[in-house]
Amino acid sequence: MNIENNTTKHIFHTSRLCHIIIFSLIFTQYVYAQDSDKLGFRPLFNGKNLDGWIDVNTSKETWKVKNGTLICSGLPIGVMRSDRQYENFILEVEWKHMTAGGNSGIFVWSEGTQFKDDPLTKAIEVQMLELDYARQHNATDDYVHGELFPTMGMTAIPDNPRGIRSKSIEKRCKGKGEWNKYVVVCVDGTVKLSVNGKFVNGLRASERKKGYICLEAEGAEIHFRNMRIMELPSGITSAEQTAPIVN
Repeated sequence: MNIENNTTKHIFHTSRLCHIIIFSLIFTQYVYAQDSDKLGFRPLFNGKNLDGWIDVNTSKETWKVKNGTLICSGLPIGVMRSDRQYENFILEVEWKHMTAGGNSGIFVWSEGTQFKDDPLTKAIEVQMLELDYARQHNATDDYVHGELFPTMGMTAIPDNPRGIRSKSIEKRCKGKGEWNKYVVVCVDGTVKLSVNGKFVNGLRASERKKGYICLEAEGAEIHFRNMRIMELPSGITSAEQTAPIVN
């Protein structure tokens, strides 16, 4: 009797498991068949040229493409922006500085223009500093490892406050000549940053929740590669939370 009951239970659970597996396979095939609803990464930098990017206030000599790598000379100081705005997304990028103490970054939800007389832009900045920056500038070593902060009067709430900035809770960046990988998740006014395989920083309640993505030239040579983006479903974002369209 016990053997029969156990056998019946086994058959029931096996049948139920098969139905779950079959349903999962059907659902997966259905989702992938709906191209308009499919989530996936696409290149933000194609590795060949600067298609999809617009120089704001640098020069033709500032940005070059070589062997699948985007090379920024760092001069003049300024930004290059994406050709359209993004709201909710996951951005992956690999980067490396070529000189000790190099300074650069990526701006998300940016206005896509320089801010008044400042060559940089109003946005949330994802900092990219080479490890020797703090020593060279007699600054706190919080500067070296992926800070997040609003710029030019923009507002946001830091997860790990250093003033208006949010500092990483673990130092994971590598030095000059070594590739780092950032994963930047931007959703509904919240930004989370993974540095070389671990999420270590964030901020929330950003004043802006939709805008341009900008790359920064700030005096030092930096290389970018494998830059790709996954756009996520949009949210409830007002006109005030959206950067102005740049014509």
